[in-house]
Amino acid sequence: MRFLLLFICIVFITFSCKKDRAEYQATPYFLDIPSHFPPMEIPTDNPMTVEGVELGRYLFYETKLSGDNSMSCASCHALNKSFSDSNQFSVGIDGVYGSRQSMALINLGWDDFFTWDGRASSIEEQILEPVPNPIEMHQEWKDAVLKLNSDVTYRNRFFRAFGEGGIDSNKVSKAIAQFIRTMISYTSKYDVMYKYENGIVLSSYEQSILQNIDTEEWGGYDLFKSLNGADCFHCHNGPLMRVKKFSNNGLDATFSDLGRGGVTGNNNDNGKFKVPTLRNIEYTAPYMHDGRFTTLDEVIEHYSSGIHVSPTIDPLIEFSSQGGVQLDAQEKYLLKKFLLTLSDDSFINNPNFMNPH
Repeated sequence: MRFLLLFICIVFITFSCKKDRAEYQATPYFLDIPSHFPPMEIPTDNPMTVEGVELGRYLFYETKLSGDNSMSCASCHALNKSFSDSNQFSVGIDGVYGSRQSMALINLGWDDFFTWDGRASSIEEQILEPVPNPIEMHQEWKDAVLKLNSDVTYRNRFFRAFGEGGIDSNKVSKAIAQFIRTMISYTSKYDVMYKYENGIVLSSYEQSILQNIDTEEWGGYDLFKSLNGADCFHCHNGPLMRVKKFSNNGLDATFSDLGRGGVTGNNNDNGKFKVPTLRNIEYTAPYMHDGRFTTLDEVIEHYSSGIHVSPTIDPLIEFSSQGGVQLDAQEKYLLKKFLLTLSDDSFINNPNFMNPH
């Protein structure tokens, strides 16, 4: 009788534990969307959770994802560079250089396509690429998963994030994607200017910032938006400071990199690249898909006098036939003053984005 009771207790405890595990629920993570931003659409198959974001942060900085345990996502997307790379081209674990500049990871939760040529249609899809890429992290996903699975801390983190045992590449990409969706930049001078201009209520802190925005910064903003000035607003506007499109911005008359055309096979897409945000542009040098410009002054000069005409040039570059918008020295100065209002120091110093290891 004593053994029977012991057996019943063991069975009860075993099934109770299984039930508890089956009913585990991660803690919902509620994004604080800025009042002047549109809603962010979260994929139904990857809801945001506190545990998922935490796991994603660990994985973003995890060097075990690379073949020689030396490289993480943060190696090419550094926080102090607004999650971009200060090198013209990133270098993989085998010393091989890429051919494009690493894009900044800012406000990607509002994007519909990713990388310079838009070959990925979700953050999750894009994250799957660098690990097995031979010129990047150069490791088969099965080997990366094996490393993570050998770490009991990671096994526990994955269980807490997804409510079930097991680690695979899809769970890794989902967790990192959750972390990336928290990378929201919205506390620059420009945000105050935009909210003020659009009649959105300012906090007392924002009111104090507004009082310190000088006439040159406002003048640069007017120039930025003017069709007869810098003419930037066609591709860079609104709270996200970009439009969803691919554009040939007159870098070359002929193309060594087809950009979007290399993905679609359509000659009309040749030389077109994803329009990036201008947020934190102060921190994200070098610029353009190939990192050819090292300073903002060079970028401004390109649009002023360095435009090259080609069959696919964006028709909204309305002064392309004369080489650009032909800004004088004072206008270039004012435009740069405005571009610097897009800097968000709180973003690059956010402790929630720092390496947790």
